[in-house]
Amino acid sequence: MTTLIIVEVLKNWPLNLPGVEIVTARSYLTDPSYSTLRRVKVFNLCKSYRYQSAGYYVSLLAEARGHKPVPRLVTIQDMKSQTMVRFVSDDLDALIQKSLAPIQSDKFVLSIYFGQNLAKRYDRLSAQLFKMFQAPLLRAQFVYQKKWVLQSINPIAGSEIPDSHRPFVFEVASEFFSRQRQRIAKKPPTRFDLAILHNPDEKESPSNDRALRKFIKAGAALQLGVELITRDDYGRLAEFDGLFIRETTNVNHHTYRFARRAAAEGLAVVDDPESILKCTNKVFLAELLEHHKVPIPKTMIIHKDNLAEAEAQLGLPCILKKPDSYFSQGVQKVRDRHELLTKGKRLLNDSELIIGQQYLPTPFDWRVGVLDKKPLYVCRYYMVKDHWQIIQRKQDGTKMDEGTFDTIPISEAPVKVIQTALKAANLIGDGLYGVDLKQVGHKVYVIEVNDNPNIDAGIEDRFLKDDLYRLIMQYFLTRIERRTERLTEKP
Repeated sequence: MTTLIIVEVLKNWPLNLPGVEIVTARSYLTDPSYSTLRRVKVFNLCKSYRYQSAGYYVSLLAEARGHKPVPRLVTIQDMKSQTMVRFVSDDLDALIQKSLAPIQSDKFVLSIYFGQNLAKRYDRLSAQLFKMFQAPLLRAQFVYQKKWVLQSINPIAGSEIPDSHRPFVFEVASEFFSRQRQRIAKKPPTRFDLAILHNPDEKESPSNDRALRKFIKAGAALQLGVELITRDDYGRLAEFDGLFIRETTNVNHHTYRFARRAAAEGLAVVDDPESILKCTNKVFLAELLEHHKVPIPKTMIIHKDNLAEAEAQLGLPCILKKPDSYFSQGVQKVRDRHELLTKGKRLLNDSELIIGQQYLPTPFDWRVGVLDKKPLYVCRYYMVKDHWQIIQRKQDGTKMDEGTFDTIPISEAPVKVIQTALKAANLIGDGLYGVDLKQVGHKVYVIEVNDNPNIDAGIEDRFLKDDLYRLIMQYFLTRIERRTERLTEKP
């Protein structure tokens, strides 16, 4: 990958960096040779990124050319978003309080140069903010309001760097680009790069460690460089061509912010933000499936005024679900009227609406994996012995027991199960979904559509084996190639 540093006046940036070309903004914007380069990372150090300035057009044209600018326009917009600033302040709250605890005033300004500050005690905070808002030069402003809060963060124009800071800036810039060069040199040559977002500490993650290694291996066979990233790598998304989320998703969660950011950057994304929004809310799913006449168990949207009517409509026992329930959490079976009212009121304390559903006892649930509107795998997940769910949990929500499973060829699954699963999943999108279904006699009912289905080595891959991982990596590669072709086609 070629690395370009774009500046407005060359003499203001006396850097001699092996493998890095320093170019004026005018040359980058007007010299046709730069528009034909491929696999280019552009570090935009222009004095301003305001609308229609030279710095603005450098990042704008870099994106149009398929280059990877730092900062990207979406990063500049994120800095202007108070919602995004508040999210970052909340995410980094413990680090902010610890880093700024000794400060006596009620305001503090932190200058961040390539992820570092002149004072070493702010290095961790500087590095984290640089990861969140990847711009070479940043100024973060904090205010004390009972605790320290990030008030704003903005790019620093090269012309605004104090003369006394310039030697430090040149030093950390040299270190930064040296590390970048070493990291690139270590990576095997690839056509494209895919990030897999995971949480190493998540106890019930959608993919186990063996599966993650298999994704990496399958990607390498297709010249797709696959790298595991965590929530700390938010600012690095622009380095990749695709994002695969292998962490439990939710709307009020960093996984959704990752998906939105990746989609805004033009990456191939699974789970895409729209799928997360649709699948993680059971109220939406119930309305969607019913509207499109997809068979579901008798279902009722419950609120405080109609909770008592659920018995008559659904019968007892019945199932109550939080709108954002997952992995059997937030799902309750109520056996009598007292439980219905007690557990229902408890769930309604957290949400205006919950789902009530007819209880359909079956020895197992079908799970059909769907990718790009086609069936990918079929599993049967069996209920825990003497329990009504696949996973049995303790009072605190931790897993106590799990049922068995079997994975079968798609051709051996009932046609009606496959057809119903496809009809449900295709209402959501063309990504990766897991459709849970119950079969009662000749009838098949959709229980839910998961945007973040399990792909665990030894379970979902039991029949397809390594081909399962290859098919998913091929899906990403095809999506990335299509996007690249669109960006490079000439009118």
